[in-house]
Amino acid sequence: MLRAIMRNSKRERILFVCANNICRSPLAAAIFRDHAARAGILQKIDLDSAAINRAHVGHPVDPRALAVAARHGYELPPRRARKVGLGDFDRFTYILAMDEDNLRALLALRPTGHAGHVGLLLDLAPQLGVRDVPDPYHGSLATFERVIGLIEPAATTLVRDLATKLRRA
Repeated sequence: MLRAIMRNSKRERILFVCANNICRSPLAAAIFRDHAARAGILQKIDLDSAAINRAHVGHPVDPRALAVAARHGYELPPRRARKVGLGDFDRFTYILAMDEDNLRALLALRPTGHAGHVGLLLDLAPQLGVRDVPDPYHGSLATFERVIGLIEPAATTLVRDLATKLRRA
């Protein structure tokens, strides 16, 4: 389904969604941004991240996420957490959830007739054998490392597919 939607979009707009928008979704956006820049397609893409919950709206990215991202060479721009809104379904072609709970919440919010793709990020990396990116908030730095290790292959696949599509356009 993702490939079918990708054929019909002019500008690629991607939203990464997690529970609170302070760990996983900002990491996913930063990793994807880096991969897209290296592939030379970043200028053709809009991306953002958002939360399902309101608990951390207005808060900065978790310092542990910033530290682990920096160790891997990823830069997270200064930002504040925000909640997903109905307008996001009009704005973004792809809305990628970090776990099944986030996906269920997104599907419940999705307006009837929304033509974009709403799915799990890790469905882009089936070789990993998992579908959920674990929430590292209550975990150790090792959990943040695992999150990056899960997101990177999915970002690689998404960038590869988008680069192929954009070359054909």
